[in-house]
Amino acid sequence: MSASVRAVTTAPVDQRVTRRRLDLLTLGLFTVALGTNIPTPLLLVYRRTLDLSEADVTAVFGCYAIGLVAALTVSGAASDRFGRRALVLPFAVLAGLVSLLFVPAVEHLPLLYAGRLLQGVVSGVVFSVANAWLQDLAGPAGQQSAATRGAVSTSLGFAVAPAMSGVLAQYGPAPTTLPYLVHVAVLVVGLGALVAVPETVTVRGRGRLMTLGLPPEARRPFWAVLAPTAVGVFAFPTVAATLLPLLVVPGGVGVAYAGLIAGLALGASAAAARVGRRADRGAGPLGMVLCAAGTGCGVLAVVTRGELLLLPASVLMGGGAGLCLTAGLTLTARLAPPHTRGAMNSAFYAFAYAGFGTPLLLAWLGGLLGTVPVLTAFLAVPLAIAAWLWRELRPRRG
Repeated sequence: MSASVRAVTTAPVDQRVTRRRLDLLTLGLFTVALGTNIPTPLLLVYRRTLDLSEADVTAVFGCYAIGLVAALTVSGAASDRFGRRALVLPFAVLAGLVSLLFVPAVEHLPLLYAGRLLQGVVSGVVFSVANAWLQDLAGPAGQQSAATRGAVSTSLGFAVAPAMSGVLAQYGPAPTTLPYLVHVAVLVVGLGALVAVPETVTVRGRGRLMTLGLPPEARRPFWAVLAPTAVGVFAFPTVAATLLPLLVVPGGVGVAYAGLIAGLALGASAAAARVGRRADRGAGPLGMVLCAAGTGCGVLAVVTRGELLLLPASVLMGGGAGLCLTAGLTLTARLAPPHTRGAMNSAFYAFAYAGFGTPLLLAWLGGLLGTVPVLTAFLAVPLAIAAWLWRELRPRRG
């Protein structure tokens, strides 16, 4: 083996030890994901205290994607080179510091932007590298299980956070402080779990830090299947959680109800991620069909000002997103050789997290062309991707 070749190996351990390590890493990933969506329902509070417009609210939410995509360009390849623990542990600590940064942000808009940007950086590093870490620990026979673990723990953290912060903000003391302190307390437990998980990158070498890590035989499947599937992972739940409540209810819904909507979307994503492994080839196309159905329900909610229609719209969009996430992580695990696994996970997440800019794009286009026409046209996107994926994934003769 040349010095430029990197290999990832996992020490031989019995199944019980492997499962325990997987459980610890899954818990740690959940606690980091928990912090990501705590600000989502609180944007309604920030909107009032900082006198933000709808464009400001969606911009604050969307800048998360900027930090995230920037981190993804180097984090996966860096973890292939320097190790998984070397990146996940310090950035998990940073997740707690960022939560504390949000406490004074209620009166300072620059801190709000900085907090969301840094949350994006933390997410870009931890989610992509931790999923590669899970795949390393699981070994060749456990790739699909590892993908499901990563999808469920991330989605569950995303789902619990807005529901928790919405209820605490609506009914508890210190609405813009207590949710973040709860996250820090939970994160301490997660950090203890992460510290107990061993490194899996044992042979390291030099190489580019900005690479997709695609072997030649994986390039066409990545661009033809994996990248389109990634579109469905976050674009639709973020529209359901942030943009639709602002459009349906002038002035915005209550903080607790906003948290419920976001929690439903992301909870449905977690549930769908769990069952998505059974759909195999059909998970991606089916996920896009559900996203299209949820978008149609959302358009109807905007037209009729039907606040209750936000609930089924959120469930459908979230369920579709969960299927897309499981389909994407499973295919990534199949396509990636061990020494480029981190880079390829980052590539998938880069496409997925670009969807966080969708609410901002739709809000801007809606201001120019009208909200209902833009949302109706947006309905064609998941339908077109579903048709494309169905064509690409159908069994071929020979």
